[in-house]
Amino acid sequence: MQKEQLGRTGMNVSVYCLGTMTFGNETDEADAHRQLDLAWERGINFLDAAEMYPVNPVAFETAGLTEEIVGRWLASRKPADAILATKITGAGSAAVQDGAAISGARLRTVVEASLKRMQSDCIDIFQLHWPNRGSYHFRKGWGFDPSHQNRVETVAHMTEVLQMAQTLIDEGKIRHFALSNETAWGTATWVRLAEEAGLPRVASIQNEYSMLCRMFDLDLAELSVNEDIPLLAYSALGAGLLTGKYAGNVTPENTRRARSPELGGRITPRVFEAVSGYLAIANETGLDPVHMAYQWTRTRPFQCIPIVGARNTAQLEHLLNGVDVTLDPQVRAAIDKVHRAIPLPF
Repeated sequence: MQKEQLGRTGMNVSVYCLGTMTFGNETDEADAHRQLDLAWERGINFLDAAEMYPVNPVAFETAGLTEEIVGRWLASRKPADAILATKITGAGSAAVQDGAAISGARLRTVVEASLKRMQSDCIDIFQLHWPNRGSYHFRKGWGFDPSHQNRVETVAHMTEVLQMAQTLIDEGKIRHFALSNETAWGTATWVRLAEEAGLPRVASIQNEYSMLCRMFDLDLAELSVNEDIPLLAYSALGAGLLTGKYAGNVTPENTRRARSPELGGRITPRVFEAVSGYLAIANETGLDPVHMAYQWTRTRPFQCIPIVGARNTAQLEHLLNGVDVTLDPQVRAAIDKVHRAIPLPF
């Protein structure tokens, strides 16, 4: 598998990152380790976890289990080139006692707990799962209202977090600071504060991005290019919608939708019309829809690395078989045509 330098980090990462959010819930430990073995055999050297994982559901009782499963694999396999990314949970999560917000002090606590669970000396990319002030992600864009935000408090919080991130870097516990579910203003402010004070610069941003969710294409894309901040794209299959398994508004057994009927707010009156358009393109061009969806993220005019996730090893093997698929200009134009006709279906 091809590798490329991630932004300004100096680290060479595989062009697919392995997501682990199902490990410990939908994916048992034995199969999680099989997935990790397969990923490394296929050339992946980059994995992403989070303090609050596993998901579906997120729960205080299971938070951290994914990192423990990853840690036992790392301890047994000892891959020399592993690049580890994980996240501190944002405010209001059921995975954290009292839904605690992100702070400098909690950053240290979470980093040290994640290191222990993953049996690692250093986390390569440590991300804020979502900002304390909130954002338009997770289907909150339809009623997004930033008027409650306090700029002075936000800047003070960012400065506190950056100062702690620098301390943790100096101690060798993390290598790079990064964001997730952020906005263009938020990311630009983190960058400005870091550069003004000589603090850690944002290494990457992990936001939802797929043919069904293209909010990154505008202001964030411009920021990404000009500031060398790559996108780690999650939900590139639209929570499974782009595979076609829910086409016709069906809910097969033992799928994510069987656990979460609305797929986190993605089931809308327009979404299946959009899905039908993308599936038609795949069918007409002889492309597997899973391969088309992931490889489309690799065609973007900014650095984009998709986070690939699977409930089982068979699914992972199938999606990895598409890593060398190319999308010709006609396919990409057809995808853009459907997007223009049915934008923001959720």
